[in-house]
Amino acid sequence: MNNPLKVIRETKPLVHHITNWVTIYDCANMTRVFGALPVMAHAPEECAEMTGISSALVLNIGTLTSEIINSMILSATAANEKKIPVVLDAVGVGATKFRDEMAAKILESVRIDIIKGNYSEIAKLAGENAKTKGVEATSIDADPEKIAKELAKASSSVVVMTGKEDIISDGKRVFIVKNGHEQMGSIVGTGCMAASAIGSFAAVNPDYCEASRDALCYFGVAGELAAEKSKGPGSFKVNLYDEVFNLSDEKVKSMVNFEEK
Repeated sequence: MNNPLKVIRETKPLVHHITNWVTIYDCANMTRVFGALPVMAHAPEECAEMTGISSALVLNIGTLTSEIINSMILSATAANEKKIPVVLDAVGVGATKFRDEMAAKILESVRIDIIKGNYSEIAKLAGENAKTKGVEATSIDADPEKIAKELAKASSSVVVMTGKEDIISDGKRVFIVKNGHEQMGSIVGTGCMAASAIGSFAAVNPDYCEASRDALCYFGVAGELAAEKSKGPGSFKVNLYDEVFNLSDEKVKSMVNFEEK
């Protein structure tokens, strides 16, 4: 897709989130400044109905409970029936047994189109010996590109591994996104915001591998621009919102940095 941001801003897709309480406000804002419309409906009594009027569903298990997992499965079932993209942000997988079991339950119960996580979260989902420190990545022994590609094949999903370099694979293609800035790791929530960006781009582009690549390139470019004018984490967060809001397809095309393997 040549001008995905223009398409998002013209069509304003509704992106339903069942996300975590730590970053819910940031996810809503990031969705909005990209040009999509956010909605956060967690209650099992309405979540599937809300998904039914949405163009994408983003699930984030950062502050999971059994009830929220049930809502996620209800909503993802509705999304599967409507054939809209479902993004699973596997926050903290590898940290606790409950979290691992609930991520597995979601993946076994419904179709997930895009599985996102940091290097250790994705490695754990792929069956590698990986531990997650709270919600932060730890080092892994295996080749991350191979992990992403093999998990994508096994799950028939697009796999997104976020880190210093982001790895995206659909089992055939592998994209390495190099946009971004280290200051993006100085505030809580940039990983969750990235999932919202992915949901927004996937809502308008049925090639979910390309959509995920574009989302992370655009988000990373905004991070680079925000870092240039920030004095610390507080100003960086404000500037990140502003830079996303002021992005254009033309601006990103001049700064995009990825390779295909």
